[in-house]
Amino acid sequence: MRRAPESVHAIADEALAAAPADLRETFGLRLDRWWADLRDGLAGVYSPEDADGLGERLVRLAAAAFLARDPELRRLDAERTLAPDWFQQSDMLGYAAYTDRFGGTIAGVQDKIGYLQELGVTYLHLMPLLRPRPGDSDGGYAVADYRTVREDLGTVADLTTLATALRHSGISLVLDLVLNHVAREHEWAEKARAGDERYREYFYTYPDRTMPDAYERTLPEVFPDFAPGNFTFDDDLKAWVWTTFNSFQWDVKWTNPDVFYEYADIILFLANTGVQVLRLDAIAFMFKRLGTNSQNQPEVHFITQALRAVSRIACPAVTFKAEAIVGPTDLVHYLGQGNHHGKVSDIAYHNTLMVQIWSMLAARDARPAAYALRNLPVAPSTTAWVTYLRCHDDIGWAIDDDDAAALGLSGRDHRAFLSDYYSGVFPGSPARGLVFQYNPATGDRRISGMAASLNGLESAIEQNDSAALDLVIGRMFVAYAMVLGWGGIPVVWMGDELALTNDLHWADEPGHENDNRWTHRPSMPWDLAARRTDGTTPAGRMFGVLRHLIGVRSGLPHLHASVAAEIPALSDPGVLPVLRRHPVGPMLQLYNVTDSWRSWPGDRLAEFGLADGIDQISGDAVRPGDEGNVWLPPYAALWITAG
Repeated sequence: MRRAPESVHAIADEALAAAPADLRETFGLRLDRWWADLRDGLAGVYSPEDADGLGERLVRLAAAAFLARDPELRRLDAERTLAPDWFQQSDMLGYAAYTDRFGGTIAGVQDKIGYLQELGVTYLHLMPLLRPRPGDSDGGYAVADYRTVREDLGTVADLTTLATALRHSGISLVLDLVLNHVAREHEWAEKARAGDERYREYFYTYPDRTMPDAYERTLPEVFPDFAPGNFTFDDDLKAWVWTTFNSFQWDVKWTNPDVFYEYADIILFLANTGVQVLRLDAIAFMFKRLGTNSQNQPEVHFITQALRAVSRIACPAVTFKAEAIVGPTDLVHYLGQGNHHGKVSDIAYHNTLMVQIWSMLAARDARPAAYALRNLPVAPSTTAWVTYLRCHDDIGWAIDDDDAAALGLSGRDHRAFLSDYYSGVFPGSPARGLVFQYNPATGDRRISGMAASLNGLESAIEQNDSAALDLVIGRMFVAYAMVLGWGGIPVVWMGDELALTNDLHWADEPGHENDNRWTHRPSMPWDLAARRTDGTTPAGRMFGVLRHLIGVRSGLPHLHASVAAEIPALSDPGVLPVLRRHPVGPMLQLYNVTDSWRSWPGDRLAEFGLADGIDQISGDAVRPGDEGNVWLPPYAALWITAG
């Protein structure tokens, strides 16, 4: 460990002069531990002079935040420092919801903590609740003020109270931090539009189309239907401003050290309200480079490393989650590779797993998923994947062309099949998804829809077909078994636990009419949730299935996220095997992704040391039949450990 320079310690000592000796000592130890990460991260983006000056400013900032930290949060910092794998434990379970749609207000969410505890939640992600711009705000991701809360939801004081109540209930609060852009109405943008040159340098602005056109040659469009292009002319600026997502979302210029300082200050502010996990939104887009798609640039990881180091010095209980929905080969870099190993985000979304689960259910074939998952680079053992079946966003079919070609498939054709299947166009498909953002140039069609609707629940109910309903619950069961069995932090998006279907009135709210993603962002039907123990309804059946899986998972050390999931050779194209080699013993998971009975050779159980295995989900012994095979019913899931 490289000790921080004496000059840096002097800055900290001055900032903490009024603090007790034990606090000064703690801060000094953290400064020694994380100074190298901070300095190296800054040096990867800024000139030596700028990096030195920014580093000193950040030490003063971190010291002030550390001094202002609530004693309870300081204790949590100590606990998390002693148990840095807290988020890797098998009892972790995430739940994600919009505050207003789940509890009405921040105080209303607090009233529902008992419901979350019943499900087994230890990690609550409340979707954007910081004050957005008026009107269309991209679902809250066009932030006008990072230090206030939406007025209809409550206040920062309410947020702090909720974070405390959640913490006392064993639940970590997760909030979004949008890093790539701010709303046009944000104070920085308003000052830039008013002519303040300092704040104009917070953004990418151009007097004419020369540079925007040069960048556009290699830039994709995120929302081609309603926000084509990546630049918007602003009449106040009398210039073109970079707007990757929407015209009202201005990309910030991370090459400016002042921008880094501003976001570090925001992170420490949110940490001191009691937020424990920050979801770094749009992280892949933060750094721009001419001649590229301006995604996944190396500087992104230097910036994240430096931000994480500042956070670790002031408030090490806070964890970073990367929202990087990128190609499989780029994804693992957000958990740290090479010199950034274990130094950037602590957790990241496993977008590949999500896409491959839907692919398996549609094609009833595990081979493409096995190939893609097997070839992912191994993540650092100190990190964790966030696994999920769906989220607040649309589903984009991230099927790699090379992966598909290796199996004799066309990536473009398979993506088209998945869009057809989940929009209900494919013959025999029961799915009720909606096409989002069709791109005629690539043929890509993303899909919106609740998990139950994509699995055909409406169709089964309309047909009054109990067998079809069983298959829907079966598909939901095996899908969530894969999400929960992968390791890491599985997240349930609000409504899946009750098998909620698409909100058919999604377009009725002003500002939602052009964005069909609101079909899978319904309001929580608490009258239905009150009947969650009724096992005769789809909601009751799904709640019971999911709660059982969660309970089983919480007692299995095999699912600690430090252990990588492996994909052994398939014995049946319809059965995905997942192997976990934990020190307590092996765990073999078998997932039948088809609607027919499938087998697994009994001698392969012995190969993995599981000849006398127990299925932890059912509690039954797993023994081959007379023909030497273990048979799996349609949409079955087995979690096999030694007996």
